Amino acid sequence: MLDLPGCVDDVVGTIGGSPLVGLRRLAGTHGAAVLAKLERCNPGGSVKDRPAWYIVRRAEQNGLLSPGGTIIESSSGNFGISLAMIGAARGYRVIVIVDPKTTAANLAMLRAFGAEVIVVDEQDDTGSYHKTRILLANRLHREIPGSFRPDQCFNPLNAQAHYAGTAVELIAQAGSGLAAVVLTVSTGGQLGGMSRYLAEHAPHVRVVAADAYGSAIFGDLSHAYLIPGVGLGWTPSNIDDLSRVDSIFKVSDEDAFLACRVLARHEGILVGGSTGAALCVALHLAQQYGPDRAVALLAADSGERYLQTIFDDGWLTERGLSADTSMAELHRRVDRLTPYSVCPLETANYRPELAGELESPYAAGLAVSGGTQR
Repeated sequence: MLDLPGCVDDVVGTIGGSPLVGLRRLAGTHGAAVLAKLERCNPGGSVKDRPAWYIVRRAEQNGLLSPGGTIIESSSGNFGISLAMIGAARGYRVIVIVDPKTTAANLAMLRAFGAEVIVVDEQDDTGSYHKTRILLANRLHREIPGSFRPDQCFNPLNAQAHYAGTAVELIAQAGSGLAAVVLTVSTGGQLGGMSRYLAEHAPHVRVVAADAYGSAIFGDLSHAYLIPGVGLGWTPSNIDDLSRVDSIFKVSDEDAFLACRVLARHEGILVGGSTGAALCVALHLAQQYGPDRAVALLAADSGERYLQTIFDDGWLTERGLSADTSMAELHRRVDRLTPYSVCPLETANYRPELAGELESPYAAGLAVSGGTQR
């Protein structure tokens, strides 16, 4: 057999091990260091490669996904792209349910990997498309023999992937000076899994959630917003214990997009909108610590997917948003940030009945955390 010691078997073998980079120009020298874990370095270009592969690998091991099988998922972008990449590498048919908010770049990436794309245009009762997408994905799963439904919203393996991988890497890379970690929230995998690991292994590290205005993950009324990759109409079950979260910040579309553009111009790093939101919060928190401490954030994906939106002056202007790239303006806005909540338990918006209502395959205990299925 050919000996290739520096070669992995396929592209999924390169998932994980993303670098941690200091943002020296943005953070300055007075407060804590600000560190960004660049998840764009995963082969599918985002942090979603981690839970997507973790879930698919467990499904393969447990006989839930066989060679030539079909993967069906509801996703507005990155998780679907990750599954499409994995499907191409492992020989699976992949069907992804998207909505009108999915960008042209993400649609092109899904199709480039060979995924079948279905667009739903019916909004749910929160004004979003999450529920209608999930219902359709679950119906197709019942109708297509041999199909597998990862279901990132309700599958606890989503959080377990970050508990077992992302959090372990971050703590090893950041060292003992890490004071706080900022995590954005959508399906809850990052926040649920990493907060559990930090509570068990680094309880001195603050866990801070960044969400969008308009999201109802932590209560409040839902309304339209533009930041991709964050928000939901309810508190996802993957966030199993809000007592492990120290505080919550909500960030506006304009502030998040400004942060993305400043990061590109002044640090040479292209990121998506959710990272812009996390960066705003991280810069704010860094002011509370000295230069011997650090605040880390996950840079969830690459800004190349948003060149026609976040990084396009005309697109921003059409929506009444600033096209500024000034570091001084970003810091002025960061200074004005205030926590949405310092007691996240009081803001919980759990909907335990939703998994059943949306006919999730995990509603009746088909999956449990820890990597076993029953």
